[in-house]
Amino acid sequence: MVMNPETSSFDAILQWNLEPELYSMHLPEMFEESVRYANKSNYPVHIKLDTGMHRLGFEQADIAELALRLNAEGLFRVQSIFSHFAASEDPKKDDFTNMQFDRFQKMSTALQQQLGYPVIRHIANSAAIHRLPHMQLDMVRLGIGMYGVDSAHSFQDKLRPVSTLKTTVAQLKRIPTGDTVGYGATWQAKAPSLIATVRIGYADGYMRALGNGKGKMLIRGKLAPVAGVIAMDMLMLDVTNIPDVAEGDEVIVFGEGLPVEDLAKWAGTIPYEILTGISQRVKRVYFQE
Repeated sequence: MVMNPETSSFDAILQWNLEPELYSMHLPEMFEESVRYANKSNYPVHIKLDTGMHRLGFEQADIAELALRLNAEGLFRVQSIFSHFAASEDPKKDDFTNMQFDRFQKMSTALQQQLGYPVIRHIANSAAIHRLPHMQLDMVRLGIGMYGVDSAHSFQDKLRPVSTLKTTVAQLKRIPTGDTVGYGATWQAKAPSLIATVRIGYADGYMRALGNGKGKMLIRGKLAPVAGVIAMDMLMLDVTNIPDVAEGDEVIVFGEGLPVEDLAKWAGTIPYEILTGISQRVKRVYFQE
């Protein structure tokens, strides 16, 4: 399934038998030209409905014309109809979520009737899977929950974080009272201090907002605050109160003992941004049971 496809990708989609998401009227009009040119029929597509989030998707007024377009010449076969909740994790927004679900039911039923064949329907994201099980329909989409993060803050005990970001100590330095650390000389030692320079920076996805004590990392099972601002490739930690720290020691940025939710809270953002912000230059190691 190809989300948010560009028209320039249609030839590749057809070549590799991929299934595009269609979300506005110009897409089926243009995609049918490609399908016809490739001499294909009943090509699988997925239909995105806008039920209130107003990001992508067909609206109620589009349904009749959309059905005609999808049925024309037998070029398409709809595999699924779906939408996306805007606030299913928030009990205070349940009226809005219920409105979205009711709108999805009506729109998807109307489209399905005009298509003349049954279609898989899905709208529930991670929070809705747990909080609103009656909205699971034919399929669900486990998003951030798959990474062990509970966006609804109500079922974290049922999830296990699957990712750890770690680095190592590059150098240790003892500095006297009054010395500063890092760019801008914004952090000053209030007492003789032991500073650990670690191999990670904002080019790796560690946000600059976590500088000067806002962020912390785990060394030898204890939290060490960031000293100074975050540099491109490195940052410094105050490890004065952590015994036996040595160069080469492992440093946990997030993972076991330091949830990614904590980093998000310190940075004033959400776990999604922390997880998706880890740059491609950071080495990935995958484990399979």
